[in-house]
This record gives sequence, structure tokens and C-alpha cells, in this order.
Amino acid sequence: MLHLNQIYKVFNEGTPDEKVAIDKIKLNLNPGDFVTVIGSNGAGKSTLMNIISGVIVPDIGEIHIDGKNVTAMSEYKRSKMIGRVFQDPMAGTAPSMTIEENLAMAFSRNKTRTLRSGVNKNRREYFREVLESLHLGLENRLSAKVGLLSGGERQALSLLMATFTNPSILLLDEHTAALDPSRAELITNLTREIVERFQLTTVMVTHNMQQAIDLGNRLIMMDKGQIILEVDEERKKQLTIEGLLEEFKRIRGVQMASDRAVLS
Repeated sequence: MLHLNQIYKVFNEGTPDEKVAIDKIKLNLNPGDFVTVIGSNGAGKSTLMNIISGVIVPDIGEIHIDGKNVTAMSEYKRSKMIGRVFQDPMAGTAPSMTIEENLAMAFSRNKTRTLRSGVNKNRREYFREVLESLHLGLENRLSAKVGLLSGGERQALSLLMATFTNPSILLLDEHTAALDPSRAELITNLTREIVERFQLTTVMVTHNMQQAIDLGNRLIMMDKGQIILEVDEERKKQLTIEGLLEEFKRIRGVQMASDRAVLS
């Protein structure tokens, strides 16, 4: 479903600020794989997500999604194949529009535009049904402005909207990092439920090692633009945070940066 072949990206090439952000990464995801990505700040996690989504074009390498070479495809065209939820709860929705209008916009994203209203009776009932699955009471607030929702409610809505296009790939970019612990737990549980329900092929970047261990069937660790560790489903069941830190030290010969985000 996702194939990255020798992806290489350097920023500020030929200057004193030159930085290799992604260094010849190879990664393959089968349909239904849920891969969590961890690494300290500057490891290349966000750049990897931006390359998959088309925000950044790699200098070298190819990207294939669902068997199609999308390396040269624009972010706009590629968005029909990708659902993405960002760290900022404000980023995935339009705050001045209602819940219903946001859902209608997401629902029509990869469909042929018409002059018909974005919301009709049947579609409204469908929106109520899918919102009810979030267990947040949003199905009774279809006319509420999204800007009035809490951060957790907006992330839950963004997560749901990202599935409406039946994406080939779902990208979760530290989507719980800006939430308080209780809301982060809510979104983590919803993530597990939604990914399983729709059998979505998913890449999730997180600083939270325990979250990376608990979610998904595969885990990769990045450092200095490289994938330095890949963990399969069976081995992942035995993982601990301490074990991951020991693996990093074994591979790199130094302790992983122990900032609060990494150990949260």
C-alpha cells in the first residue's frame, strides 16, 4: 500500500546550514499495517510525513501509494489518496463552519462537484450515525461552530473526517501531543477503534513511546534521517520503554536525548 524506495532529502544544500533530513530510507507497508514512528527531535519524522503527503518533494527516491508512483504528484492530487490529522487541533477543520458543514466538505473531497447542496436529509442522518460512534454527543450539535469545540472534540472530528475519503494511507502527525492527558487518552482509543473499523493503512508519528508501543502492529525508530530499528508485531508485544532506550544506545552508542517529549 505504501512503498518508499531510497528516499533522500537535504535542506540548505551547499551552505553552512546543510542538513540531511532523510537519508536513503526504504519502507514498505502492506494493506492494514499500522506503523508507529518514534525518534528524538530532529530525527526526520515530520519530514518523512511531509514527503509521503507531498508537501516536500524528495531529492532522490520514489514513493508509491497503492501501486501508483506518486513521487511527482502534487500535494493537492495526492490528498485524494491520503487522510491526515495534524498535531494542532485547529489545523484539520474550518472553525467558522459548523460541524455539519465540515463533515460535508470532507465527505465531498474526492467526489465530483455538483450544484446540489452539500447536506441533504440522507447525508445528515449518516453524519449523525458516524458522530454517534465517537461517544462525544456531537451528533446532537451538527449546527454548532467547530471553533467552539474543545481541542479533543476537534481532533476526534478531524480523525473522523480523514476517513471519509476511504484513504489509501492515514497519516497521524503527533495528533495527541497538544491535548491534556485525558483528552489524549480519548483520541488514542478512538484512533485504535477507527483504524481497526476501517482497516486503514496507517503511519503515526509520536513522541510518546508508550503510545507507540501500545498502538499498531509495527514500530520504527528514526535518528538523523535514518530508520535505525524496525520492530515487527510479535516482537512489539514484548517491548517496553526501557527496552527501546536500550536498543537506541546499543545501535548509536549514546543515550537517546532524554527531553520530556521523548519520555512522556
